[in-house]
Amino acid sequence: MKKLALLVYHKEYTAFLEKLREVGVVHIQQRGSGSIENPEMEQKLALANRYARVIKRLEACSPADLKPAGNPSGAAAIVEQVETLLADIEQHKTLLQVLDKDIATLQPWGDFEYCKVEKLREAGYELKFFVTSSKSYQVEWESDYNAMLVAEKQSRKYFVTLTPQGTVIDIDAEVAKLPTASLASLEAEYAAVNSRIEELEKQLAQLAQDGLNTIKAAQEQQRRDIEFTKVMLGGEKVSGDKLVLLEGWVPLESVEPLRTMLDGSGAFYELRAPRRGDNVPVKLKNNAFARMYEVLTKMYGMPSRTDFDPTPILAPFFSLFFAFCVGDAGYGLVLILLALFLKKKASKSTAGLMNLVMTLGIFTVVIGAVLGTFLGMSIPDLIAHFQGMNLGPNDYNPYSEYFITGKMVLFGCEREKQMVLALGIGVLHISIAMTIKAINSTVFFGFKESLSAWGWWLAVVGGVVLGALSFFTAIPADVLKWALIAVGILSALGIYVLNNLRRNVLSNIGAGLWDTYNMASGLLGDVLSYIRLFALCLAGGELGKTFNNLAYGIVEDADGAAAVFCWIGFVLIVVFGHVLNIAMSCLSAYVHPLRLTFVEYFKNAGYDGKGEEYKPFKNEE
Repeated sequence: MKKLALLVYHKEYTAFLEKLREVGVVHIQQRGSGSIENPEMEQKLALANRYARVIKRLEACSPADLKPAGNPSGAAAIVEQVETLLADIEQHKTLLQVLDKDIATLQPWGDFEYCKVEKLREAGYELKFFVTSSKSYQVEWESDYNAMLVAEKQSRKYFVTLTPQGTVIDIDAEVAKLPTASLASLEAEYAAVNSRIEELEKQLAQLAQDGLNTIKAAQEQQRRDIEFTKVMLGGEKVSGDKLVLLEGWVPLESVEPLRTMLDGSGAFYELRAPRRGDNVPVKLKNNAFARMYEVLTKMYGMPSRTDFDPTPILAPFFSLFFAFCVGDAGYGLVLILLALFLKKKASKSTAGLMNLVMTLGIFTVVIGAVLGTFLGMSIPDLIAHFQGMNLGPNDYNPYSEYFITGKMVLFGCEREKQMVLALGIGVLHISIAMTIKAINSTVFFGFKESLSAWGWWLAVVGGVVLGALSFFTAIPADVLKWALIAVGILSALGIYVLNNLRRNVLSNIGAGLWDTYNMASGLLGDVLSYIRLFALCLAGGELGKTFNNLAYGIVEDADGAAAVFCWIGFVLIVVFGHVLNIAMSCLSAYVHPLRLTFVEYFKNAGYDGKGEEYKPFKNEE
């Protein structure tokens, strides 16, 4: 990246920004702090929010055969219509709730005209409505107050009293407050309001079909206007507000096209290399495979100027972790087929996600075959079963020998070996992280500043390598002894003596001892964290096996007419069980590998993820 500084005459600033946006290679560094307080920006943001709310509501109508986008200037009128319709619908829904409550209140009393109650009052009598529990109702009220039971629902009694006006009614009951309209009129009004809501929803669906794409086009235009305004407000006025200072960053490969435009613009500019302390935006450059995993890197944070891009390492290990957690070749095949199906219907923005799902499915098929599981069934058992179907009772079955003696290498990895394999993957992952940390420190800060990192790299990675060589007896014992002594001395020098050349030896020793305590306690916990790969694989495999056993138990002894229902139950259990298991396995296989990457790997690799993504100021289609 190159740092770009621009000085533009204030009257030419808007036209210059249009040219700069056409080139589309400069990442603008925002300098102004009052962009949100700007009235123009506030209006544009408010309009953008209106567009977003309306689009979300119209998309909920599930419109089909959307018409092409019209003139974005006509979107304002469509938005007004939609907002008016939405307000009308909301008002009618509120009225519907009130009517529903009134109808529920009147239903126990039946349908009657309230005007007749008024006529009784004019005749000198008073009709009152009461509600009480069934236990509290007293028969004496019928003689004392002419109480008449109207209804009884859910241990509550509804009754009325008819007494001369002025009579004091002293009973333990709640006075019911009834609406003045009749039940029939309320129900008719409820039906009319409900019909009106349906009519308004149809109008809304028609507006969605006619104008949704137009509103989306206007929203995109508004987004570009907001970005343009942000850049305008990001400039700093200098020299008595006559000049505007604008700063940004340009990739090295884009410097020459930009320089050609700037030379013809008349603006003063300066290009320089980044300096220490500059917040340089990051543009990730990966191959097609690693590019699919950039979304995971961005979830944590972009690499800073003093970080390597972790995506090339993240991609294969995340795929391996995901496949190990799922651990079933059949589930991987389901993911591949699902990704192929959804990719045909996916938009361009989500097609990359489907490619990622397909890749994870391929990894899962391979690892699932190594672990020996297909849809909760043992692959060695399946091979032995189908091979045995063609053999006589006295014929030799070679597959059974491999399965029983544990000689199967490709298919049927034992549980104990799976746990060791998970821990071995963890050791390898952390060793790579420490290697990246040491190299990164050397490249960006120099070898003298990275002696501590290399010391720990020798102690851990060197110890792991020598331990592996000793386990496989690849080197003689006396050579191993002197190699361990050499690694120990060199790593101790880097950790305890040369960890900071600007401090005295005693301070370095104290700091090294503190680092030793943190490293010893942290590394053990980090390595043990990788057991989760084995645990999740075991849990998913056993759950799939359990569903298979349940389904098999239904049809095992089924015969006759009942066998049809048993096989229906078999299919339901297998489909529902494995769909549920795939969903839970994939969720776990997404969350836990992310944790192993974001915590164990990034911590040991020294990755902080505080960089800023390169976002050029340009016209976007």
